[in-house]
Amino acid sequence: MKSMKRIWLSVLALLLALPAAAQTYPAKPIRIVAPFPPGGVADVLARALAPELQAALGQQVIVDNKPGAGGNLGAEIVAKAEPDGHTLLLASAGILTINEFLYARMPFDPATAFAPITVVGDMPNIVVVHPRTGLTTLQGLIDKAKAEPGKLNFGSAGNGTTTHLAIVLLEQAARIKLAHVPYKGAAPAVQDLVAGQIDGLVDNPPLVLGHIRSGAIRALAWAAPQRMAILPDVPTAAEAGLPGFEASSWFALIAPAGTPREIVARLNAEAAKILRDPKLVETFAGRGVRLVGNTVEDFTAFIPRERTRWGEIVKASGVKLE
Repeated sequence: MKSMKRIWLSVLALLLALPAAAQTYPAKPIRIVAPFPPGGVADVLARALAPELQAALGQQVIVDNKPGAGGNLGAEIVAKAEPDGHTLLLASAGILTINEFLYARMPFDPATAFAPITVVGDMPNIVVVHPRTGLTTLQGLIDKAKAEPGKLNFGSAGNGTTTHLAIVLLEQAARIKLAHVPYKGAAPAVQDLVAGQIDGLVDNPPLVLGHIRSGAIRALAWAAPQRMAILPDVPTAAEAGLPGFEASSWFALIAPAGTPREIVARLNAEAAKILRDPKLVETFAGRGVRLVGNTVEDFTAFIPRERTRWGEIVKASGVKLE
């Protein structure tokens, strides 16, 4: 009986401590792990959030770049961190919904290792080609690919990346076959497209926007439900005759599983306020990034839907990584 009493007292003390922990949060500096190199979208979004969260929470917020293994290295650090809200992750769609299907071994289970806070931003993909192809519309690309299967060369940032899987999705939606050319990163793929070494890409706006505006490459369609203001004359895939072809790269703020709900709720509320700031919205819109700031509930429901969708696309690609 005495043992049971001690156990119940311990449980009660823990339950009482949770609201107290939330009330004193944050008690020390907060670290946002950006699991990709400096200068990438995840890093830029984390560094945009950090000073604003610091002002809102009254504690220093630092960004710590931990790139490697498609984001898994940095994600593992956060998955195994103390769940007290002081270690966060600026996660990619890949970490939460794709990598588990790509990698033979995962150092964590993305379905259970994290507490979702909010989607920070997303970037719809855009189909671009070199002008020497003579292609001016998405339907023209589809017609050419059907007439000459596997002849059009489409580059990507590498096997299993979202830019590769977007090509697979395009092939599935249009029932065509393209020749995939994997690169070690998006930048060299874009460089080769501009030089005319490959025919096209399905990529995110930041790296291709300037080349589209200069005329070095040509945009055919957004893989999105709506047109983007940065290139308002470029139709959506559905408008171009290919409904169902939608692909985007999104990034989210998450915490280790077990982080108190009160802390998650506070981080969600503060992040949502920041992401609604008109100046910040305008700045990122100019780069092709749509800031989101949705609720914990919406984000939590969104993840399994994305996991199911991308899991099927990864299986269709046949790619497996060590």
